[in-house]
Amino acid sequence: MATSPQDRFQSPLETRYASAEMSRLWGDQNRYSTWRKLWVILARSQRELGLTISAEQVGELERHTGQIDFAAAAAHERRLRHDVMAHVHAYGDQCPLARPVIHLGATSCYVTDNTDLLLMREGLQLVVDRLVAATRSLGKFAQRHRATACLGLTHLQPAQPVTFGKRACLWIQDLLGDLDTIEFRLSRLKARGTKGTTGTQASFLQLFDGDHARVRQLDQLVSRAMGFDESYPVTGQTYSRRVDAEIVDALAGLAQSSQKLATDIRLLCSRKEIDEPFESEQIGSSAMAYKRNPMRSERICGLARFLISLQSNTAQTAATQWLERTLDDSANRRLVLPQAFLAADAILILLNNVAGGLEVYDQVALANLRAELPFLATESILMAAVQAGGDRQTLHEQIRVHSQAAAAQVKQLGRPNDLLDRLRKDPAFSQVDLDRLTDPAAFVGRAPQQVGEFLAEVVEPRLAGYPVTSISEELRV
Repeated sequence: MATSPQDRFQSPLETRYASAEMSRLWGDQNRYSTWRKLWVILARSQRELGLTISAEQVGELERHTGQIDFAAAAAHERRLRHDVMAHVHAYGDQCPLARPVIHLGATSCYVTDNTDLLLMREGLQLVVDRLVAATRSLGKFAQRHRATACLGLTHLQPAQPVTFGKRACLWIQDLLGDLDTIEFRLSRLKARGTKGTTGTQASFLQLFDGDHARVRQLDQLVSRAMGFDESYPVTGQTYSRRVDAEIVDALAGLAQSSQKLATDIRLLCSRKEIDEPFESEQIGSSAMAYKRNPMRSERICGLARFLISLQSNTAQTAATQWLERTLDDSANRRLVLPQAFLAADAILILLNNVAGGLEVYDQVALANLRAELPFLATESILMAAVQAGGDRQTLHEQIRVHSQAAAAQVKQLGRPNDLLDRLRKDPAFSQVDLDRLTDPAAFVGRAPQQVGEFLAEVVEPRLAGYPVTSISEELRV
């Protein structure tokens, strides 16, 4: 019976959300061809250090690194119940001359762990590229709206006004922290190298007739051929699973920042002050045709929640490794590591799209601000009335009475805030320029200047070393 991909479950991370580039990185073709490249590196390095491995054998291995017979490997695995040995045999079937030296002296983690380190390194570099692009887009938004006033909210209640640009700088500052963390983790990555079955390098010491110097040199040659300056100095059978936990921590940190940012956008959308991109034929609701839901920001939040949940998983894996290793990490890591990177990738694709197309409705924001501004201005009005000769305590009581009456109009009758009209009719405030004191620009403090300073002194220098690239990955849904 013919089958199609739709007959079986496929991860939405691959089919709907993440980029083809990140999916290929963690795909079987790339993973198992990397195994083969590592076997080539091992054989070539061993030959260079004097083991009896011919140039023809190394050349045969090199010619078949990408030509993987997955059906043959699956058949071998059904018989052997061991994935690494299945691929050793499948490789050997294609390379009969080199078959005797494939995986010589190595343990399975030589290919599995070193490959994961290579994939995570490349995945983190892709994450950095996308993160820098998103941060630059938000920087442009902040600059454009550095002085666009809006109501500040603490406890989700009206507070001192801010600007949209100032808000965006809060988002950017978090993302720059994520960039620092991810780059730090990248800088700390090392190869597992050639450590052998329990990390003692005993098998390689035997191959090199007890020559410790050549065993150390083998580890260095292999690590450098992988593109690492060094390897972890000591390992068990695996490199420490703390490494995985630290990397997923960094990705989860990015998820935290992204979810906070996207939640802010969702809240502002509900106030009709801002909108994320919305295409001409996009449908917001199958029932309510008028709706323009912030589905991209909502999706960022959903994916971020998933990624954050993986943080505790890798911590548990690191904590439960017994002695030199236990295999309960294997099935778990096959799920967690690719999905953490695919989720981070998907979040950043969405974040780039949203950041590049945010639309501010400044008149709505101004109306929302003006509805609360009379209350927010009462202290300034009180000070001005005192300076005009009034009694502070008497004026304070009059403002309190007028404010309570205006609030009752808003809350009980649904009418506009009429506090300023009440104060204009009160002779005690006749000498006060209420229009000047309730100018929104007078309430945002140094927000516009803070935006300019932050972008010029922090953001631009931090991103200056990165090439200017655009992320053109199309949203598939």
